[in-house]
Amino acid sequence: MLTVHHLGISQSERIVWLCEELGIDYELKRYARRSDRPLAPDDYKALHPMGLAPVITDGELVLGESGAICNYICARYGDGRLTPGPDDPDFADHLFWFHWSNATFGATLIMQMLLKNGGDGNPMAGFVADRSRRAWTMIEARLGEAQFFGGRNLTTADIMMVFNLTTGRAFSGATIEDYPNVKAYVQRIGARPAYQRAMAKAEPDGVSLTATRS
Repeated sequence: MLTVHHLGISQSERIVWLCEELGIDYELKRYARRSDRPLAPDDYKALHPMGLAPVITDGELVLGESGAICNYICARYGDGRLTPGPDDPDFADHLFWFHWSNATFGATLIMQMLLKNGGDGNPMAGFVADRSRRAWTMIEARLGEAQFFGGRNLTTADIMMVFNLTTGRAFSGATIEDYPNVKAYVQRIGARPAYQRAMAKAEPDGVSLTATRS
C-alpha cells in the first residue's frame, strides 16, 4: 500500500496533491511539528536517513525527495498522466520547470529565508536578491505565455512549483502582489477540486499558505 507521510506545513503537501490529481489509492499519515520548536517529530525523522519531508513508503520501499517521489508515483501508478512523453511538444518545458523548481528556485527561497533571519550583513545578500528577482521575472513571463508551467496541461512541474509559490514563499517573505500572472495562476490551482481535497487532508487546520488561501 502506498503511504504518504505528510509533515504539516512542508513540501510533502505536493505528494498529497499529486495522489489526488491522479485519483489513486493511498494512505495518508499526517505528522504535526514539535510543540517546542517547528521541526519534524522524532518518529518522522526516523522514516528516512535525511529526516526530511516528504517521505513515502510502498511495501518495503522508503523513498524521499519530492522529485523522485513524483517520478516514482507517476511511473508506478500514473499510467503516463501528468508527465509528457518525449514526443510531446511540451516535453522540454515540463522537464525544465520540474527540475528548476527545487534545484534553483527552491534553493533561492531557502537562501532568502536564511538572510531574512539575521543574515542581512552577508556579502551574498546582493547575489541572492538578484537571483530572486530574475527567478520571479521568469516565472511571471512563463505564466503569461502558458496556462501551466509544463505547457498546455497540468504536469508534475506544477506539482513541484506550486509549493514554492505558496507555503515556500511565506517562509522567505516573498510576495506575489506585483506579479498578476502568478496571482491568477495560484487562484486557478486553488480552484482545482483535487488540490482542494489534498489541502483539506494535508492542512486541515488551514495554517499553511496554500493556493486556496493566497
